[in-house]
Amino acid sequence: MVYQYKGFDSRTGKEVKGRLNVSSKTEAMDELKRKGLYVSELSEKKELFLNKELELKIGKSIKNQDFVVFCRQLATLLNAGMPIVDSISLLSEQVSSKAFKKALHEIYSDIRSGTSFSEACQKFPKIFDKIFIHMVIAGETSGDLEKVMNRLAIFYEKEHKIRGKVKSAMMYPIVVSIVAVFVVIILLTKVLPSLIHNLLSIGGEIPLPTKIVMSLSDFLIAKWYVCLLVVSFFALLYILMKQNPKGQYLLDVIKLKIPVFGVLYQKQIIARVVRTMASQFASSVPVLQILKMSADVSGNLVIAKVLEQSRESLRRGSSLSLPLAQSWVFPKLVSQMVAIGEETGQLDTMLEKIAEFYEEDVEQMANRLSSILEPFMIVIVGGVVGLIVLAAMLPMFSIYENM
Repeated sequence: MVYQYKGFDSRTGKEVKGRLNVSSKTEAMDELKRKGLYVSELSEKKELFLNKELELKIGKSIKNQDFVVFCRQLATLLNAGMPIVDSISLLSEQVSSKAFKKALHEIYSDIRSGTSFSEACQKFPKIFDKIFIHMVIAGETSGDLEKVMNRLAIFYEKEHKIRGKVKSAMMYPIVVSIVAVFVVIILLTKVLPSLIHNLLSIGGEIPLPTKIVMSLSDFLIAKWYVCLLVVSFFALLYILMKQNPKGQYLLDVIKLKIPVFGVLYQKQIIARVVRTMASQFASSVPVLQILKMSADVSGNLVIAKVLEQSRESLRRGSSLSLPLAQSWVFPKLVSQMVAIGEETGQLDTMLEKIAEFYEEDVEQMANRLSSILEPFMIVIVGGVVGLIVLAAMLPMFSIYENM
């Protein structure tokens, strides 16, 4: 939801106004107080349907590479001493995406009217996520916005690279499995029955392996709706579990426990979470806010729960590493290096090293899986199809022997 506000800056006494994209009025008030503003007016801005559709389209049309280039170019311009308003104006003319160009034009107009860069970006949550917003706020506060933009470019670049590696490793077996299922169904319901019918018409004897395969074929033809009901049941169960917090938590546990792929998925999330923490620590974002943001971007309720426990641990004056060490989802390497970082006062450096380690580990594991799964899937699919073809050929051999 978008909230419009008016108020006064507690440091300068100047009147300020702008917009925030937050989930509730309470969150809006907390955010404004954190910025040191005395709020005189705060109201929800009713967005027209067309505006919401435009934001959705804008968010979907931005490529990761375009966004990374934008971050790097903005960092370069700011480092050269160009004001943020002029930098945005220049970049808005250079981006290739029409949707991104439109968003930057509006951000430019907002900045000229007195809105900060971070506040202007909050109007486009489909483009500028919470990580971006909070790091930019930290950069504006510290005066190191150009360094923050460089860190953001590195963050999104690495995130895109890791996600692409994992996706390519997991997509191959999924696609091959789907194709194999369709091929087997066609063989069992179309090819095999027709062939067996012709053999029976000339008095051929049906061997036991062929009878077993024919039983499966008859079941698929006569009871196809049972298979459809079973698939529909599990699909509906999955949807219902996704909509329920406890169900989603169970699904996230299952994802982490899947042999081989669960380990890859776990390492990918750890790399994402630690990279998020490292980038924000380096940008001087408050630690409690970092943990909340890291939990939000984890995409897994199991890991999010551990990070929330770490947040509560810090609030009580305890350590960040203790809840990590007590959880089964974070390896000892992570908790030990975080503990060392806390003791030495170099937590940002340690987090950076952990992120680099797991990013490299995920990349290597994804490459190994891709090279192993390709021949493995060929053997499995070839074996299943070969058994069905053999079951169809056995009656022919029987006929030739009796001739």
